[in-house]
Amino acid sequence: MIENSIKIAIYIHAFFGGLGLITGIGSAIVKKGSKLHKKMGKLFSIGMLTSSIISLPIACMPKHENPFLFSISLFTIYLVLAGNRALTFKPKLKEKATITDKLISGSMLVISIIMVLFGVLGFIQKINNNILYLFFGSFGLLLTIKDFSFFKKYKEQKNAWLRNHISKISGALIASITAFIVAGLGIGNLISWTLPSIIGSFYIAYWSRKYKPKKKES
Repeated sequence: MIENSIKIAIYIHAFFGGLGLITGIGSAIVKKGSKLHKKMGKLFSIGMLTSSIISLPIACMPKHENPFLFSISLFTIYLVLAGNRALTFKPKLKEKATITDKLISGSMLVISIIMVLFGVLGFIQKINNNILYLFFGSFGLLLTIKDFSFFKKYKEQKNAWLRNHISKISGALIASITAFIVAGLGIGNLISWTLPSIIGSFYIAYWSRKYKPKKKES
């Protein structure tokens, strides 16, 4: 009975993950800011959040225990939530970061520290995925530290909210692509876990630079 329930949950998780993957890629391809981009973005957020939330209890079930999957799901939830919250920092929408903004980033900051500690401990006690814990934990630390810097200085730079939105949502898309390669295609080596993030970083850097305010010539 329990095993059947887990299988059903896995199918639902995969369905919404697939929805997120397809609409996420579509959203990245179409013109940013267009109606189609916004609609696909909403479906992407729904798909990724639902898929990630469902994976949390699955990763705790007997014979399916996977602490790394659990932490990556939390990471994905953070990316989607923070990416959408970045839109609320558009000029004149609000004066400062709210407790919700700080709670989302603060929670991920704590989770990232735990992941890094697991990674370090892994070298001593030979814990599985210790390098991946270090990789994604360090990445999470970098993003959340930048979040708190963003909260203080977002008014000082034009399009800071947009660049933050693009980086977070793109990060969530990278997570969905990684999940497809690892879980869907069954390729679970170190390269399959890290290569999408490395390639995606160039994509994020491109768009961040594109929307970065140009320095005025003196």
